[in-house]
Amino acid sequence: MARLVDQRCCKAGLVASDWASPDCRARSSFLGLPFGTAAMNLAPFSAVSKSSLALGLLSASIVILLTAAFVRLPGAHAGAASTSPTQPVTYLPSISDLMIGTIQPRHERIWRAEQSGDWDFADYELGNLRGAFGRLGRAHPVAENTPFPEMIESVTGQPLEALKGAIDRKDNAEFGRAYDALSDACNSCHQALNHGTVVIGRPAGASQPDLIFEKAAP
Repeated sequence: MARLVDQRCCKAGLVASDWASPDCRARSSFLGLPFGTAAMNLAPFSAVSKSSLALGLLSASIVILLTAAFVRLPGAHAGAASTSPTQPVTYLPSISDLMIGTIQPRHERIWRAEQSGDWDFADYELGNLRGAFGRLGRAHPVAENTPFPEMIESVTGQPLEALKGAIDRKDNAEFGRAYDALSDACNSCHQALNHGTVVIGRPAGASQPDLIFEKAAP
């Protein structure tokens, strides 16, 4: 019997000398087990308690993680949409805006530069005018159910080339004819797009006072 008690005490982590101690006997009494069987059942009881504790901690961790993820979800808070700043709206200038802001001023400056003999500035603005026409077509691929980039190229391509040649040769007469041809091409485009009331031509009178065409010799 002593050997059985020693073996059972060993399973509980006790040595034989401890088994007879009041503390060891108290554990047996606390568990409601007959003396001599308490030590045999202590180890399974300890393992079950540890498993339950680990399972509880794992469950609590999962709940915390799910709660944190839910808080971060869009719309998780009531009224979040109403208090969030409004997204900026991308502004696309209309064809008219781009014509007035980027096409018409350069059309006029080319003329005034030639009239003042500033061929370099006329060439510079001609390049800017070509670029402005390209950006206009890319910004508005379709106008009045018509492919706009192709329309711009077909109407302005030849007059722009003629104007470039006149500027390169510094030929005033040729420049005048090419400039008028470009103006007529623009007006035909206005007609096709139902804006025939917009008519352009050679600028008259003083304009663009902030530009100096009569530059001092270097």
